[in-house]
Amino acid sequence: MSDKRLWAGRFNQPTDAFVEAFTASVEFDQRLAAYDIQGSIAHARMLEKQQILARDECDSIVAGLQRIQQQIEAGTFSWSVGLEDVHMNIEAVLTDDIGVAGKKLHTGRSRNDQVATDVRLWLRDEIRGIQAEIRRFQLALLDIAERESDTILPGFTHLQTAQPITFGHHMMAWFEMLKRDHGRMQDCMQRMNELPLGAAALAGTTYPMDRHHTAALLAFDRPAANSLDAVSDRDFAIEFTAAASILMMHLSRMSEELIIWSSAQFGFVTLSDSFCTGSSIMPQKKNPDVPELVRGKSGRVFGHLMALLTLMKGQPLAYNKDNQEDKEPLFDTVDNVKGSLKVFADMVPAITCNKTAMREATLKGFATATDLADYLVGKNIPFRDAHEVVGKSVAYCVDRNCDLADLSLEELQQFNDRIEDDVFAVLSLEGSVAARNHVGGTAPEQVRKAIEQARLDIRKAG
Repeated sequence: MSDKRLWAGRFNQPTDAFVEAFTASVEFDQRLAAYDIQGSIAHARMLEKQQILARDECDSIVAGLQRIQQQIEAGTFSWSVGLEDVHMNIEAVLTDDIGVAGKKLHTGRSRNDQVATDVRLWLRDEIRGIQAEIRRFQLALLDIAERESDTILPGFTHLQTAQPITFGHHMMAWFEMLKRDHGRMQDCMQRMNELPLGAAALAGTTYPMDRHHTAALLAFDRPAANSLDAVSDRDFAIEFTAAASILMMHLSRMSEELIIWSSAQFGFVTLSDSFCTGSSIMPQKKNPDVPELVRGKSGRVFGHLMALLTLMKGQPLAYNKDNQEDKEPLFDTVDNVKGSLKVFADMVPAITCNKTAMREATLKGFATATDLADYLVGKNIPFRDAHEVVGKSVAYCVDRNCDLADLSLEELQQFNDRIEDDVFAVLSLEGSVAARNHVGGTAPEQVRKAIEQARLDIRKAG
């Protein structure tokens, strides 16, 4: 294969060896090879349809590209840094293989619109894969939520005991986060799914291109409406990385809770040994390394978002070499999002709950105080007055190192004489969660209804 640059006609001096290596992208953009070939085949067929290529030339190009694809898949394709990128490597080998027809493939296109097309084709497939992993994680959450729909644990605000909730309800909160993440990925794909090919370098082309035909061949919704924007736009990469950052933020929050819950101080859950490691010096340790690493990877993805925003903020129209720097952050974001989702989808089904520890923790911190206030409101006491009554009763309990449910009726009545025997049903943990029996509430009945609706929605979505 010749290393002669496809743009060498203008230049009288060779490229500096370091510059050649510094500006090359083939070491990382070769992962776009299958999409480059896919786009090139569609382009060739459009050229043949428009009678810019003869049929035999198109057939020769397609067959040659398919052979190159086989070589790449077999690991026998020889990549050249001297040919700079994935596109020039493939075109050079194609020309060596089929001759003059290979040189005609680039008619009516530029590397500018070619790379923009390749990245969109690749990212479209990757988003579908990410959405599939989100779905798998969601289904795992539905299973554990159903299994633990009656399991009581403390709900926290400010990491202080707030009110009793069910573990199933907590898992469904995670589910809702992921539902929004899935939707953001879908929104991103819809805006991304337009074809840059045909914009050429920046101004379009003089050839009678049928961009709608190319778009149809590649399953794009439409051709890009403006050639300048088509070759220089990286909004789709930024939007994806923003959506990925929110997703990773959610996984980081989940990780934080699993790390806290699995500690000896909480002991709410046990993670499978398959997702933990030990200590090199402390034999008793079982470290939640997987959620810790996911928590760390969230910062890595956030950094890629800032890198892409910074990459684009000062660029004039149209294409600039700066845009070569879009791929590595994007590739790394995809790899880490997919990996993080996979380990969570695998890890969550194996979580076991320590119901006793959860219940004992819920009994600490006066989790049913709000229930007592609501009870008093039901006795026609204004909420603010009820709030004060309960505050005094809690202070009384603090002095005696007991919970509200431990007080006798006589003790409770000293704070308000409208308190009656029925108060104890309100002060129980089961009574507290069962009372919140409305859409979005923590009552086991509502958790099961939410699970049923979620499964139905997923089936409808396909």
